[in-house]
This record gives sequence, C-alpha cells and structure tokens, in this order.
Amino acid sequence: MTSIPEWMEGLEDEDLSFIKKFVLASGSLKEVASVYGVSYPTVRLRLDRLIQKIQLAESAEPDEYVALVKRLAVDDKLDVETAKLLIGAYRKTKEGT
Repeated sequence: MTSIPEWMEGLEDEDLSFIKKFVLASGSLKEVASVYGVSYPTVRLRLDRLIQKIQLAESAEPDEYVALVKRLAVDDKLDVETAKLLIGAYRKTKEGT
C-alpha cells in the first residue's frame, strides 16, 4: 500500500479537489477557471497559494512560532509583510536571550 506524501497530508479537501481538477485539465488554468466559474487571475492566485502551502510543508520549520506565522500568512489570515515583521522581531528577541 502506498503512503500519502507528507506535503499532501496538510492540505484541505478543497486543495486536493483543486489539484485533481488541475491535473484533469492538463494544467490549463483557463480550463480550471471555466470549471470553477471564476477568472484566470483568481485561479492563478489559488494555485500560487497552494504552491506556498506545499513549499511550507516541505520546509520543516523547527520553531513552532515561526511555522505558525508562516501558516497564517499562507492561509491568508495574516498578510505577508506583517508575518515577516513578526518573524524578524521574534528572531531578534531570541538572539538577545
């Protein structure tokens, strides 16, 4: 029995459905946009966020706080600039201890 790759375990069902539709559309973002009834830029943005999630899962972050801030940014619950500021400030305080 084949195991599911670690990067897939953290994805939501909605993300997996998007991947399936993307593959079935032979990677055509225009076709995926048509399936979802949204614009090409909307699908491109969703794909970019999915790529970020996968990259985050692939890069094991040993610090739980930094991993949490990155996940929040990828899930669009925190803007990227704020995430960078938080991580930078956190690392500075850790260096000072």
